[in-house]
Amino acid sequence: MASENSPLLAYRLLGDEGVAFSANGAGGPGGASARKLSTFLGVVVPTVLSMFSIVVFLRIDSARSSGLQVLPQGYGWNLLYGSLLLGLVGGVCTLGAGLYARASFLTFLLVSGSLASVLVSFVAVGPRSIPLTPRPGPNGSSLPPQVGHFTGFNSSTLKANLGAGYSKDYTTGAMMNFASVFAVLFNGCTGIMAGANMSGELKDPSRAIPLGTIVAVAYTFFIYTLLFFLSSFTCDRTLLQEDYGFFRAISLWPPLVLIGIYATSLSASMSSLIGASRILHALAQDDLFGVILAPAKVVSRTGNPWGAVLYSWGLVQLVLLAGKLNTLAAVVTVFYLVAYAAVDLSCLSLEWASAPNFRPTFSLFSWHTCLLGVASCLLMMFLISPGAAGGSLLLMGLLSALLTARGGPSSWGYVSQALLFHQVRKYLLRLDVRKDHVKFWRPQLLLLVGNPRGALPLLRLANQLKKGGLYVLGHVTLGDLDCLPSDPVQPQYGAWLSLVDRAQVKAFVDLTLSPSVRQGAQHLLRISGLGGMKPNTLVLGFYDDAAPQDHFLTDPAFSEAADGTQEGGSPALSTLFPPPRAPGSPRALSPQDYVATVADALKMNKNVVLARACGALPPERLSRGSGGTSQPHHVDVWPLNLLRPRGGPGYVDVCGLFLLQMATILGMVPAWHSARLRIFLCLGPREAPGAAEGRLRALLSQLRIRAEVQEVVWGEGAGSGEPGEEEEGDFVNGRRGDAEAEALAGSANALVRAQQGRSRGEGPGGPEGGDGEGGPATALTFLYLPRPPADPARYTRYLALLEILTRDLGPTLLIHGVTPVTCTDL
Repeated sequence: MASENSPLLAYRLLGDEGVAFSANGAGGPGGASARKLSTFLGVVVPTVLSMFSIVVFLRIDSARSSGLQVLPQGYGWNLLYGSLLLGLVGGVCTLGAGLYARASFLTFLLVSGSLASVLVSFVAVGPRSIPLTPRPGPNGSSLPPQVGHFTGFNSSTLKANLGAGYSKDYTTGAMMNFASVFAVLFNGCTGIMAGANMSGELKDPSRAIPLGTIVAVAYTFFIYTLLFFLSSFTCDRTLLQEDYGFFRAISLWPPLVLIGIYATSLSASMSSLIGASRILHALAQDDLFGVILAPAKVVSRTGNPWGAVLYSWGLVQLVLLAGKLNTLAAVVTVFYLVAYAAVDLSCLSLEWASAPNFRPTFSLFSWHTCLLGVASCLLMMFLISPGAAGGSLLLMGLLSALLTARGGPSSWGYVSQALLFHQVRKYLLRLDVRKDHVKFWRPQLLLLVGNPRGALPLLRLANQLKKGGLYVLGHVTLGDLDCLPSDPVQPQYGAWLSLVDRAQVKAFVDLTLSPSVRQGAQHLLRISGLGGMKPNTLVLGFYDDAAPQDHFLTDPAFSEAADGTQEGGSPALSTLFPPPRAPGSPRALSPQDYVATVADALKMNKNVVLARACGALPPERLSRGSGGTSQPHHVDVWPLNLLRPRGGPGYVDVCGLFLLQMATILGMVPAWHSARLRIFLCLGPREAPGAAEGRLRALLSQLRIRAEVQEVVWGEGAGSGEPGEEEEGDFVNGRRGDAEAEALAGSANALVRAQQGRSRGEGPGGPEGGDGEGGPATALTFLYLPRPPADPARYTRYLALLEILTRDLGPTLLIHGVTPVTCTDL
């Protein structure tokens, strides 16, 4: 993590001229090679030569000259010529960027001289007829000889050349159209990235690349426009269509054009090869493709990536097997268009992300131009070759997927994170809490965790209960910032985020520093979340005397190496979190503060869930897969306050509906699909069976909850007090003695255990008697959590009653809801 003493830039902020700094800020020997190419030699020259290469010269049949056979022809001979030239180019590029720059400059002078002779020839040469080489006809015959005409500057010639007039390409026999002509012509503009590819060799890349590229594009555009204008004004259509080498026929000195052909071909090849090798070397350095690009990592002592040059040379040698340029023109153009669309998309993403550090110096830049560039590239791709376009996009998608799967944390940043931040902020502002409606309610949980070693099952259970809502893991570190040199919370975030990744839960992490756990819980309840996404439910583990278990030792997802490190060398999670509290050791939270935290949450209008014995949950129910093949289980719901000593169902109050809603949400999770939901209806001694069950079933039908309803007689307290005499929670506050209260809690516990045992064919002794054969076991029990007493002095007694109520029930959730969560309105 960066600190105030970290360098602002990883290179060239300080240091002597010519000293290059490595990615971690260290400079000196062994680092990257010193940049030495100027804007002209490093950007303008390779860009101009690359953009001149295809249309002006490479399309010319370099082996013919006025019908004279200069070199032997044929597929094998052409492959040999190309391989020899490629070997020469590869040798120059292997020796380094310095030799490449000198060779490019010499080539630039030759090409400029050749262009000058061509431009002068349009004016100096008079009208002439140019015999054309006879073309082969059907059945091995030859077509009648044709004659092209150089008319000089003639307006009639210009008018005749203005129409489309597509014909067959005499080199391939294919009928030309707009898309095929564009594909060939576009290759003449593909050198625009030549300077950017050389960024690692430039003295000042941030200035040289934009300046040199714009100058080169403007110069090339002017030359192309001038050549197109002069050619259409002076050469008839027959000459233009039937002889791609007509520049030599009208030149004052034809050998100079031939020199330009080879010079610009070599230069364009060098530019492409050295640029591709630098990109390949960068990919290899990032280890994005593993051993596939391992040879491209090899560099010389001066930093020249000759391994990447040879790798690129081998790939180009394979391409030479295709033969003629027009055979590859469509595919090459589509790949170029994909690359340019990706560049435009990157700039568009940065602009839409509104990152403050994205400040392009090109004043005409805007997201409109980027979007237009992306749309234009995609449109032309499919116009040129739908098959090649679809294949290239599929290949790019596969490469992106591979990079996403293999690429770990990187130092260059992810534009996707900036885009997500921008969009999340945008929609959070539109998430208006004043427009909340009960129909769209969902649980948004804040789980307070002391030590995750003992809370893994609860952590996963809460992840299942959130149902697409907010899930925050909260932790309170005890301390006072005034007495500490720095905040101890910030370094802990990495360990908690690793915990979230390893546990495979969709949760945020919120940590705080406070003198007490209760005050820290208040902080988290108030400030966790953002805008309309704030926790509405507090989840706590139960406060009992059970010895904490270390689930890191038994959970397969948290298995560590013997040396205490994870893959990649980072510290293991077991070393980042302290071991579980030993039995009998002091706790960070007292029973009084525990109940007070529950009371604080209810005062803040937050729902409360207390979870007990979650470590006993069936492991298959906590998995991410479907539980359809697992052992059948029951989920029991008791939507009645069992500590309220009077009969009457009371199932339509807010808290009872909240229990039903949470149990239903859990049943919607794939791992709990096979579990059967049971709702227990408690009847008073004088209440007739069936009536209350009918009302409850009607309510469940309206709420679209599928559950089994079972009536049980709840006789405790049926004659003690009159209905309505006491409000919820008055029993734990009230006039009755501790013994009577504990007896009621014990009888309620026995009732729940009896129903659990009956489902498995056991006797009334409960689930301790072993598995029976009568039916599924109860995997989880939902109980009504009564409000804490108003008198803080009774908090300890309240907690003791909850302990008696839930004793030996297995995994249990005590829930108290204060907000409406469901309705029957459409």
